[in-house]
Amino acid sequence: MRADESGPDRESREPAYNSGADPEPSSEPFHVRLHRDALAAIALGGLLGGSARYALGLAFPTSDATFPWTTFAVNVSGSFLLALLLVYVFDIWPPTRYVQPFAAVGFLGSFTTFSTWMLDTDRLLGHGHCATAAFNVFGSLLAGLAATTLGLAVGRRAAARRARLATRRGHARRYGWWVR
Repeated sequence: MRADESGPDRESREPAYNSGADPEPSSEPFHVRLHRDALAAIALGGLLGGSARYALGLAFPTSDATFPWTTFAVNVSGSFLLALLLVYVFDIWPPTRYVQPFAAVGFLGSFTTFSTWMLDTDRLLGHGHCATAAFNVFGSLLAGLAATTLGLAVGRRAAARRARLATRRGHARRYGWWVR
């Protein structure tokens, strides 16, 4: 093929490269390529995660002038759970189509909340509690980072323990008892 050729015919004449690991690029629009079952898993997870977040907000309400402990606890625990979950999804459990969309994107994505975090910060600033608002922003960031680091460490330790136990038994089994 000459270097000066261009246009829609050029793509069809070039040989397709597929390493076997990546699917071929699709000319279909993005919305057509989405899997409805994965979207349903995300929607169900979002429904459950948002409902859990709302229930915690009702069970442990925070006034506008005090530190928003419920939002803080939800976001920090969500950071820990997301890190732990992703280690299990990628390193321990067998490949699955629904756990990551349901739990990570759907449930934990709607359970944790950036908008409520910022709304709480704005309320604190509106009531003149600048130091508490700053602690809310920076404390949440640092606690979320620490919780993520802890979740990764706990998950990786669990994965290493599983591998050690499997080698001791003489059969390295990657997946749990539910995959046989």
